[in-house]
Amino acid sequence: MLQDVSGERTVRVGVGEGVILEGSLAVPPHPRGVVLFAHGSGSSRHSPRNRYVAESLRDGAMATLLVDLLTVEEEQVDLVTRQHRFDIGLLAGRLAGAIDWLANERSTRGLSVGLFGASTGGGAALVAAADRPTRVGAVVSRGGRPDLAGAALPRVRAPTLLIVGERDEPVIQLNREAMAQMHAPVRLEIVTGATHLFEEAGALEEVSRLARDWFVLHLPAGD
Repeated sequence: MLQDVSGERTVRVGVGEGVILEGSLAVPPHPRGVVLFAHGSGSSRHSPRNRYVAESLRDGAMATLLVDLLTVEEEQVDLVTRQHRFDIGLLAGRLAGAIDWLANERSTRGLSVGLFGASTGGGAALVAAADRPTRVGAVVSRGGRPDLAGAALPRVRAPTLLIVGERDEPVIQLNREAMAQMHAPVRLEIVTGATHLFEEAGALEEVSRLARDWFVLHLPAGD
């Protein structure tokens, strides 16, 4: 059982153009970096899978920010039309705004930033990393769609870990195609026996371990 003593709190994250997003920020004692989560299509900052990974990261002395990338009004529209969840430009712009917010937040100022993207959030995370190359030190994608980052892929500078389930074959191929377009250090990890949501016994634990090790390796300790 992970021991989470980080004191998670709800925050309002301004991301520009008058848009305020709801987030959950947790900062453990003496954090070495902060990881910003980009949830996948139809999910939110309350995703049990992302929250599990976040707890594991905090166990590795990482602060975490889980943020809803859509406003309440946009979520209501998206439930019907699904028009926003695949708008990678919109989601990446919100992530970039959250990265800037972290740089100004007292408890995270000076910390190196990692991005953890799931599903479509993987593509958005890579676009945001390309747009904030001096701020983002590492990226992890879980069951992600890095191919959706498109023309931004060659511009990514941050070391990137792509984690895919062994039984998620179409997504494995999409990740390999995205890798071929990247110039940053990139690695593909395939979790044995896992499907897209990593619901199998031990699968999410393996995702958490891989992500924690990647961020600890590539995020330099903050001031």
